Amino acid sequence: MTGFGAATGERKGLVVRVEVRSVNHRHLLVKARLPSDLVSIESDVETRVRRTLERGSVTVFVGTAREASSGTPKVNTDVASSYVRELRLLQKRLDLSGELSISDVAGLPGVVQSPEHEVPDDADGKLVLKVVSQALDELVQMREAEGARLAADVRKNATAIAKTTARIEKRMPTVAKEHLAALKKRLADLLDKQSSVSDADLAREMALLSDRLDVSEELTRLHSHLEQLEELLAKGGAVGRRFDFLAQEFLREANTIGSKASDAKAAHAVVDLKTHIERLREQVQNVE
Repeated sequence: MTGFGAATGERKGLVVRVEVRSVNHRHLLVKARLPSDLVSIESDVETRVRRTLERGSVTVFVGTAREASSGTPKVNTDVASSYVRELRLLQKRLDLSGELSISDVAGLPGVVQSPEHEVPDDADGKLVLKVVSQALDELVQMREAEGARLAADVRKNATAIAKTTARIEKRMPTVAKEHLAALKKRLADLLDKQSSVSDADLAREMALLSDRLDVSEELTRLHSHLEQLEELLAKGGAVGRRFDFLAQEFLREANTIGSKASDAKAAHAVVDLKTHIERLREQVQNVE
């Protein structure tokens, strides 16, 4: 399910901004993008997401900013010396001209460390996780609103499946009678009234024909699946995977009915049934 959540928190000059976005996915995929000085809590952020959500492709963006400190910048002389030594070796090797200035060296990464670049402590990590949870709460609220709308669409397609199933159920006895009448006529034409078929033989053929056309078990299972679907909708919570399974079972029964019902009207009804099932299947793939 799609969703978005954002939250902000701060402590002692540290401001944390978190955005969480999710898009539809059959499973749960988590991507966390944190500042380099907070990568140590990346697994904690992912754990926090997995405790809250069960499906979706989720991306967590964490941004931080520190207020300027009045402390004294620190110069890392070891890093500066290493830069100068390597650059002079490079100058000699490539026969380059020019001189290094203090501004050149001071501008190199890691030479001058500002007070705001201090290593984060445990309290900073706890603040980030707290803000992540707040952003997740907002995302969940958005997904719940979408879920309510999705539930209405699911019920709409479930109603269409029930109505189409009833059409097939009503049509099948007529199909059996028409096939039986056609069988009797075919036998009469073949025999050309020169001989007759015994009642026992005719009854046996009728039984075989009725068995081939019998879809009562499939129709019963469709009704059972519809009841389970309504129970899951009423139950709420994380039911997406069970929805997926039910959608597959709906399609299985529809395919079996289609293979048995050798009748044009019934076949048209089966096509409608599969159409509604496919719409239902697409919807439930987005359900948490």
